[in-house]
Amino acid sequence: MPRRLFFKFLVLLLAVAAVALSGAVILRGLMLRDFGAYLEGEEEDRVYGITADLEGAYDRGGGWDPAAQAQNAVSALVLGFEMRLLDNEGRMVIDTRSALEKASPLIRRRLEALSQSWGDAGARKFVPYDLFLAGRQIGTVELKALRPAREALFVRRADRFLLASIIVIGGLAVLLSVIFSRRLTRPIGELSAAASEISRGRLGMRVSAARRDELGRLAEAFNRMAKDLETQETLRRKLTADVAHELRTPLGVMRGELEGMLDGVIPLDEKRLQSLYEETGRLTTMVEGIEALNRAEAGALSLHRQEVRLDTFLGNIVERFRPAFEEKGVGLELRCPGGGPRVSADPERLSQVVLNLLSNALKATGSGGRVVVSAAEGSGEVKIVVEDNGVGIREEDLPFIFERFYRGPGGGLGIGLTIAKELVEAHGGRIEAKGAQGKGAAFVVSLPAAGVHNSS
Repeated sequence: MPRRLFFKFLVLLLAVAAVALSGAVILRGLMLRDFGAYLEGEEEDRVYGITADLEGAYDRGGGWDPAAQAQNAVSALVLGFEMRLLDNEGRMVIDTRSALEKASPLIRRRLEALSQSWGDAGARKFVPYDLFLAGRQIGTVELKALRPAREALFVRRADRFLLASIIVIGGLAVLLSVIFSRRLTRPIGELSAAASEISRGRLGMRVSAARRDELGRLAEAFNRMAKDLETQETLRRKLTADVAHELRTPLGVMRGELEGMLDGVIPLDEKRLQSLYEETGRLTTMVEGIEALNRAEAGALSLHRQEVRLDTFLGNIVERFRPAFEEKGVGLELRCPGGGPRVSADPERLSQVVLNLLSNALKATGSGGRVVVSAAEGSGEVKIVVEDNGVGIREEDLPFIFERFYRGPGGGLGIGLTIAKELVEAHGGRIEAKGAQGKGAAFVVSLPAAGVHNSS
């Protein structure tokens, strides 16, 4: 594909160069045509002057005097015309050759030197012009224009310059077309090759993003995508190992107890059945968590929105959780003004988010610590903050804390915060984490206030 694209770019650039050079050829033709029209106008003016002089000489002399007309023939030669003067009977009165023979040696040498500046007129013909005096024809003058050699030289030089320009500029255009075609298609070829390698599982492939144009931005986007895929693949493998580890423990316990029961070593009583039931509950919880993540990421979770008063909503959740906090010796405080912020949300899904954040805060906070849940409204949105003074979040964990299957030091499957993020974004909001290791953590959920519901 990149090779075919290279040839397409090359053909396009060469076509542009060909059009430009064709324009130069057309322009040259138009210029020479205008130049020829200008010369023809000049030639007609000189012919008019020659015929006027001849008619005037006839009037002054009362007829055709060869000696008197010789001077006019010489003047015509100076103006660039070879002349033949005929009377009314068609007899030759004087021509240029006869006029030169009658001239003095000095004049003849000068005229011969002048004639060398004229080009070859052999291809041109004599053109007759009738001469009149007082309305009657008195004779005919035949003139053959002698094109100055410098005019022919100008045309030849113009043609040579045009040919040289076509060769030089055309060659340069071909060279630049090849260079720019390669420059344009090389990054695309690298992207294609890297994409092929990634499709084969080599997720560490990257491309150069040194350019500062659209291709450079495309390369940067490709590298970010490749990095995300590599991160996701790493997390997927880690998840596989973690899930296998998490499943192995309850399955091992269940298998051991069942084998003991079958062998008669372990009695089949209510206590053993309760133990098996608890282990199956652990398995169910893990499977349901993974299914919930899949539904959240696929957008399959349907939201049943209604207006929620956060003082009452958060108060109920805090009271439900308070015994667990008191048992661990962790203080739990709610800061939300009565009749305060309201949001348009699905209470069940929003409750799932807050419960997840409270559960994490309880795990991260030791005895004697404190967790504060607060809500406030401003700038058209409501912020729900769950803040603790526990172990905090490591700096290297912050960028990935909402990534699916990412597990910090606290363990778990690494899907709770991912589900929370998906649910918040389904409400048209956003969630962010703040904190530092040993200095506690704060999770901020921002949702559109009631009345400014985001339909996304």
